[in-house]
Amino acid sequence: MASRVLVSLRVRAAPDRAFEVFTRDIGLWWKPNSLFAFTPNSPGTMAFEGEAGGRLVERLDNGKRFEIGRISDWRPGRFLAFDWRQATFSPEQSTRVEVSFEAVGDETRVTVTHTGWDQVPADHVARHGFPDTVFLRRHGEWWQGLLAAFGKIL
Repeated sequence: MASRVLVSLRVRAAPDRAFEVFTRDIGLWWKPNSLFAFTPNSPGTMAFEGEAGGRLVERLDNGKRFEIGRISDWRPGRFLAFDWRQATFSPEQSTRVEVSFEAVGDETRVTVTHTGWDQVPADHVARHGFPDTVFLRRHGEWWQGLLAAFGKIL
């Protein structure tokens, strides 16, 4: 199965500003989803720690941090890429999120591409028993909601 979730939204901000708010303020716009929780202790507060080579983490109320993934590409105002894992993933299972920021007049098109779900077996708990098309649609709907919340704080 080729798995890809692709969601775009235009926001009223320059690419540099959109990137800054996306990364620095992720804890403000990220809306937890119990269906796609990272750990049994979720939800926590999302945060990017550092830049390329740094981490995307969920800071839990008990003081612990769950590493969702490593940041592999950090180009302010243009592009961001990071791994995405849930606590139930085995060491070889990981997905990838890429976020592009493209100027469109006075706005920025923010595009999220989430790939790699084909590495996670259909019977894995993270898929909740959904067939591939339903799972990817539900995941895409969540990303749509996340980008809508992001757009509101700009």
